[in-house]
Amino acid sequence: MDWIFFLIALVAIYAIAAYYIHSKDLWADHIVFYGPIMAIRSRRVGFFDRFARFHRFFRVYGTCGAVIVIIVSAAMVGLLLFSLYLNLMNHPEPTAVNDIRNILAIPGVNQFIPFTVAVWFAFVFTLVIHEFGHAFLARVENLKVSFIGVLVCVIPIGAFVEPDEVEFEKLHGLPKIRMLGAGITNNIVAGLACFFLLILLLGFAVPFQTPLINSVYKDYPADRAGIVPDSVVTSINGIQVTSQTEVATVLNTTRPGDQVVIVTEKDGIASTHTLTLDSWPQNMSSKQSGFMGVTYYDAYGIKQIFASPFGFFVMLAIPVYIILDPVGWGQFLILVNDSPDAIAWSVPFPGYWFVIQLLFWCAWFNIMVGLCNAIPMVPFDGGHIFKEGVDRLLDRRGLIRYSGCVVGAVSYVMIVVLISLFVLPLLLHM
Repeated sequence: MDWIFFLIALVAIYAIAAYYIHSKDLWADHIVFYGPIMAIRSRRVGFFDRFARFHRFFRVYGTCGAVIVIIVSAAMVGLLLFSLYLNLMNHPEPTAVNDIRNILAIPGVNQFIPFTVAVWFAFVFTLVIHEFGHAFLARVENLKVSFIGVLVCVIPIGAFVEPDEVEFEKLHGLPKIRMLGAGITNNIVAGLACFFLLILLLGFAVPFQTPLINSVYKDYPADRAGIVPDSVVTSINGIQVTSQTEVATVLNTTRPGDQVVIVTEKDGIASTHTLTLDSWPQNMSSKQSGFMGVTYYDAYGIKQIFASPFGFFVMLAIPVYIILDPVGWGQFLILVNDSPDAIAWSVPFPGYWFVIQLLFWCAWFNIMVGLCNAIPMVPFDGGHIFKEGVDRLLDRRGLIRYSGCVVGAVSYVMIVVLISLFVLPLLLHM
């Protein structure tokens, strides 16, 4: 429960700092409060005027982005409703996904998001990319940008661009949708670009067949002998081995019941283990040789999976499934955080894995923020785009007065669906 004390300390520090700034009216032109949320803003927005010169390109970019956002928004609604249906039909067991701390996207508190430099850089980068999209499309549509800033509530929770309110209310139709969808478009484009660079850079890493133990089967010889994951097998019965193939070659000469002496190394410390080998489980192999009960880290397989057409979807699942299935998915840990698995790779330059982790989290955050923000629910960008579409549709028929009801109803349905996906497994298994 250390995360609770960490969270309490963060909240206390933030509350004291916020109270002092508010009570002393410090930096009044740059810091304003909306309840417990602190908005840190700046009027230095002249940088975005430069984009107005390329208005033709960015209008085409914004229009294509608006189409993509509408398609993604519809897909997200379908995915959420289908997920709710599966929950109601299958009654899945609660997992770490349903833990209340994992609703909070706070690195180090959320189990799926580690507290690392790469994560925080990617988090801030995602916010900046998103808001820059709104800002440069605002200038392209001749909207004055009054402020740009960051929203903080204990941690940075968002960023914002504040266009001139009067001018913004006069903007309607496609120009407004382009501006509202530009943040999502930027996130999706940046996420895909980072993923492409990630795959490109992974191509320079050479996987080894290092006999690095990934997992140990419970109650099998290796487990009984005290062999632990992340150990490297260095010799068997005095025969030096440097690859998984060499380990298999030696063990293929053994039979169930044979006794072998295995030397492993972890963190530079060698350990000697005496094992009495078992038979292979019937569901794994028909081999007649002895079985010690371990799996090895498969660097080559990881590289192939990530570069496959399904690599993108694997990327989105990695942070969650590393926690839910650390034995199988733990092999991907090196892509998201520090890992002893680095010894199974040859890399082109120092700091290579940090760059990989940086690209991974930049891709992951941008894609996830883009997808979630496309949900047609106010206050998400997708909700405001949906509202603009409903406004224009009903206005032509003289029914604009019903727009708020329609948008509100859809927003509440989306909120109920999102909450249900978290709480239903808990309620169904109380």
